[in-house]
Amino acid sequence: MNVLKSAIVGMVLISASTPVRADVIGDWNNTAVDVMKAVNVSGNPWTRSMALVNVSMSDAVNSVQNRYSRYIPELPTDPNASAEAAAAAAAREILMRQYPGQKERIEAAFAEAMKTIPDNPARAAGVDLGVKVADAVFTERQSDATNTPDTYRPLTTPGVWVPTTPPLFPQYATAKPWGMESASQFRPGPPPALNSALYARDYNETREMGGVKSTKRTDAQSDVVRFWTQANLGPAWFQAAGQASARHNLSLPESARVFALMSMALANCFILDWDAKFQYNFWRPITAIRNGDQDSNDATERDAGWQPLNTTPMHPEYPSQAGINAGAARTVLEAVFGNGTEEFVATDISDARLSRKFTNFAQLAQEHKEVRIWGGIHFRNSLDVGDAMGRKVADHLAANYMRPTR
Repeated sequence: MNVLKSAIVGMVLISASTPVRADVIGDWNNTAVDVMKAVNVSGNPWTRSMALVNVSMSDAVNSVQNRYSRYIPELPTDPNASAEAAAAAAAREILMRQYPGQKERIEAAFAEAMKTIPDNPARAAGVDLGVKVADAVFTERQSDATNTPDTYRPLTTPGVWVPTTPPLFPQYATAKPWGMESASQFRPGPPPALNSALYARDYNETREMGGVKSTKRTDAQSDVVRFWTQANLGPAWFQAAGQASARHNLSLPESARVFALMSMALANCFILDWDAKFQYNFWRPITAIRNGDQDSNDATERDAGWQPLNTTPMHPEYPSQAGINAGAARTVLEAVFGNGTEEFVATDISDARLSRKFTNFAQLAQEHKEVRIWGGIHFRNSLDVGDAMGRKVADHLAANYMRPTR
């Protein structure tokens, strides 16, 4: 039994036939996704916001019920308060501080949440407690260096052209992770040497499968690539967690803990991965394959006009963000719900008519990795290395945070 699984021993699971229900934790995760969709937030800042919301809700719930340790242990407690009200107020406070332009949407969600909680002193105490918890978590993360000015400097020879679109959020490479010593704590070794057999294997796989004119990629695979845009990659894991938590009828503290651990892990992924990416600055397939005659590897044939099916992201290739996210989220969810059958649906957040069905978390993780090859933007080794990093992140957090108090 690994560290994460042993940390969650004792959580009672009900059969998968249990009817799905909603709870305050799942509801506010849905609200957070809707709020950020409305203001076009994705990627690094998206995961940071989700962590702020979920850590605040978990700490708020456990400031009332004391089932799991809190991220900020010095927070006030009130066992007579409503845990549901505390969670709702914490989420509302975090979202209002970050996205005040979405006040109407946030307040509507809060009013809906209050309808299910009796209007009594416990609710009032819960609201007050939730605001205090959110303030403490929000304040603690103001020194995480995610909002420092972008001073990235493209390295080049004077007079030589470089792409003029800056990389996405380079400051996250030196940001402060959640509950970890540094962004380099799990930094992997360097990518494969360009003249290695491993590099040639990955080069040729991506060249053959990921090109816009690929004859080996099936139409079904192309459709899957198009479904997994950046906008769907993160929310899919929260959809999976929400459906599983509801089906297994988790208690409020258990549900809060699942979302808090997963959102912290994913937020860390965008910090630790950026640290490694900008440490190694490894080239993307579009650059590598168009320069295959310059890598000192006889097994990599140059394809001068090669283009990927996906638009190449504006940050270095190694390790893969999809890989580290898949490893982290899958590790958290499998530790709680197991690695057997767990049916859930990932729905496109912009078009509810589009969805992907899965029967376990491993399928979702694997698909998230494969589409980066089929889309022509990653090499397989980068996905494998990222996956291993994500597992380490998840295990570390579960061993040190939101641990059972009894």
